Amino acid sequence: MKARHILSAFALAMVAASFTGCVSKKQYTDLQAAHQQLSQDYTTLQSNYSQAQGNAQTLQALLDEARRNNTELKENYARLQGSLDKSISQNTQGNVNISKLVDQINASNKYIKQLVEAKSKSDSLNLALTTNLTRSLTGSEADEVNVKVLKGVVYISLADNMLFKSGSYEINSRAMQTLSKIAKIIKDYRDYDVLVEGNTDNVPITRENIRNNWDLSTLRASSVVQVLQNDFGVNPARLTAGGRGEYNPLADNDSELGRQRNRRTEIIITPKLDQFLDLIDKAPEESAQ
Repeated sequence: MKARHILSAFALAMVAASFTGCVSKKQYTDLQAAHQQLSQDYTTLQSNYSQAQGNAQTLQALLDEARRNNTELKENYARLQGSLDKSISQNTQGNVNISKLVDQINASNKYIKQLVEAKSKSDSLNLALTTNLTRSLTGSEADEVNVKVLKGVVYISLADNMLFKSGSYEINSRAMQTLSKIAKIIKDYRDYDVLVEGNTDNVPITRENIRNNWDLSTLRASSVVQVLQNDFGVNPARLTAGGRGEYNPLADNDSELGRQRNRRTEIIITPKLDQFLDLIDKAPEESAQ
């Protein structure tokens, strides 16, 4: 617009000059140069105007896109707020369930700790029992008495030829000293129960009043139990006698050495199960889901 105004002024100046007379050559040249400069300025202004219009259209498009994005963000925010409100509502119930789960875990951990402590106590007692018994045995007794702990149970295995004559269930006099040492250990550890278990090889027995190896193994176990009770004062309420005949072999019965290993009497010393059964009764129950 400014360029147009300048050009209009220039034209008026030219007309005015024509009425006032002739102009000098220098004035004409100056006017012509001014006219050319004004034309160039007009062209530049026109280009700038077109560019400004293009920029304005671009800015308008960006503004429209921003408005659309803003509307979409508002919609997403509304959906997220709804989801958050729903999650908060559900989380209240979830917190209750988590609290119950934590209580159950704590109860289970306490129960497991009690079981571990009970087992540790049992293991310690077994170790002390085994050590004390082993130390009390002489060299010759140690050759005929095998002591071991297996799965929390103490096994004292007595060779058949140390305790009995062949085919007999009467205890040898030389076995009494060994049984007295075992009886002392049993009496010292009162929280243990005692199972005496007889075992034989598979050779059939032919003797009056003994029908088979079942009878022989049971009678031998009963003889040991009665010696422990009558001769060494072990409480009979803690004792159990049982026979397994030939059906619990340690070795193959095809060789004399194997049969000799199978002919044995085992004194099995186990912790009383009362404390473990009490723990089982106290085991935490799972709450209904």
